[in-house]
Amino acid sequence: MTKPKKFYAVRKGKHPGIYQTWDETKQQVDGFSGAEYKSFLTHQEASDYLKATSIKKAGKVTKKDTANDLGKTSPEIIVFTDGGSRNHGNVAGGHVRKDDKAAWAYLIDYHGKQHSDSAGEFGVTNNKMEITALLKALQWMSENHLNEKNIGIVSDSRYVLNAIQKGWLQGWKRRGWKRSAGPLKNSELWQALDHQLQQFPRIQFAWTKGHASNKGNIFVDELLNKTMDNM
Repeated sequence: MTKPKKFYAVRKGKHPGIYQTWDETKQQVDGFSGAEYKSFLTHQEASDYLKATSIKKAGKVTKKDTANDLGKTSPEIIVFTDGGSRNHGNVAGGHVRKDDKAAWAYLIDYHGKQHSDSAGEFGVTNNKMEITALLKALQWMSENHLNEKNIGIVSDSRYVLNAIQKGWLQGWKRRGWKRSAGPLKNSELWQALDHQLQQFPRIQFAWTKGHASNKGNIFVDELLNKTMDNM
């Protein structure tokens, strides 16, 4: 009888991720203080185990963590979004290759509960993932009837925030989803985002420095990197 295949998820180790053999897994956890790992029969179960990392820990600091970002207001719902990539387009003169990894992630803190999600895609830009992260978060809140709440969005993407806060989005819309200088990249995503934003009458945005001290931002950054690790 053939022995069932296993997937080993290393949550804490030298190189967190999913491995298909015990020998590979052992190399990641041997000698690593506080190593956390578990075996699963499917890749999806292993991936879910990694995504569940420290969500509650992140939630304990979200409201305090955004006090400076969102000013004196106290939103009912706080959302962190982030997008990232490991591609050759991140350097001057570089181009995205078909096998380059990219991913988005979000964390929604609401009514004492939390929801997070992340997914990856090959051969796309960091900017596309930043837009997608916000779009996916808004879609989830719409589907769960949270769009009438007072919502605060925290992002480290000037690209996305400037498009919304500086009126670029409306300018592109008036021109038929084109820039004054030519074609608009990620046009379909911008249109979908514009449609979603119209469903949220009480939404505000704030920028935070990426990879710094904002615990919510750190959480979504780690989550999307785990997604890319598992691609």
